[in-house]
Amino acid sequence: MPYRRTPAVDERLSAARERLVDAATAVVADAGWAGASVTAVAAAAGMSVGSVYAHVASKADLAVEVFRRAADREVAVLRSVLAEAEGGPAERLAAGVRTFARRALTDRGLAYALLAAPSDPAVDAERLAYRRAYHDAFAALVRDGMAADEMPRQDADVTAAALTGAVGEVLVGPLASPVEGAAAELLVDEVVSMSLRCAGVAGLRPSPEETR
Repeated sequence: MPYRRTPAVDERLSAARERLVDAATAVVADAGWAGASVTAVAAAAGMSVGSVYAHVASKADLAVEVFRRAADREVAVLRSVLAEAEGGPAERLAAGVRTFARRALTDRGLAYALLAAPSDPAVDAERLAYRRAYHDAFAALVRDGMAADEMPRQDADVTAAALTGAVGEVLVGPLASPVEGAAAELLVDEVVSMSLRCAGVAGLRPSPEETR
């Protein structure tokens, strides 16, 4: 009779895999993709190197899993803010970019790994795919802005591509050489203002929460 894993065994394996991915994410945030060797990740997870390979086929597969999960979280947060923040499309764009920038500056190591850190070709391919997810979220909002007459007529896909590239590019330097406190908030303000100008929005007043 072929062996069938029990639910308890499946649960233990699932928990061990989650611990492995969490540990790998922490190592990537601290040491980048280059520093996330299987040995380093195994030590962080409290596993043997052999146990790591019981859960993933290769270091590249583990890196892709780390990237996908972290990027999924960030895309989900951005989509939620762009869809649900108070105000019209312009206010929602400001809120979404502000949230994205603040989250990046709060978790700098992981944000830099997602945006720009040198990585395996497999991670580079994932990075390109996830840029499309950001692009699509911005494009949908720009179309909402045009429909509401809050944004001028424009090619939503071009604007979305510009926003996706510009927001990430502006943050890369500060993520590598951190800014903190008031300087970080001023940077966030500049990223938001740049994004609004990119979408053709002028004169948007900050919300009370954003007024300092």
